[in-house]
Amino acid sequence: MSVINITSQNFEEEVTKSSVPVLIDFWAPWCGPCKMMAPVVEEIAKEVGETAKVGKVNIDEEPNLASSFGVMSIPTFVVVRGGKVVGQTVGVQGKEDVLKLLH
Repeated sequence: MSVINITSQNFEEEVTKSSVPVLIDFWAPWCGPCKMMAPVVEEIAKEVGETAKVGKVNIDEEPNLASSFGVMSIPTFVVVRGGKVVGQTVGVQGKEDVLKLLH
């Protein structure tokens, strides 16, 4: 499964109503650590397949989504299950750590 671009328009459908957990990567194109995490996020999306969704929120394009999750620095990873935040971490993470957050 590939990484979904999450926007205000598709947020409810892709995240709130999702039947599987959703890992959201809050990032920006100018963020060095975000660029370092991009291949890791892609790998995770392929690995989890249908058991979870992986999405990215560009905070420059979706500042309201970022502020609704209290994102202060990026990259921030948030896991939403059943419409509720069940995990959150900030900064560059190892793939295993991000996967643990998801499960």
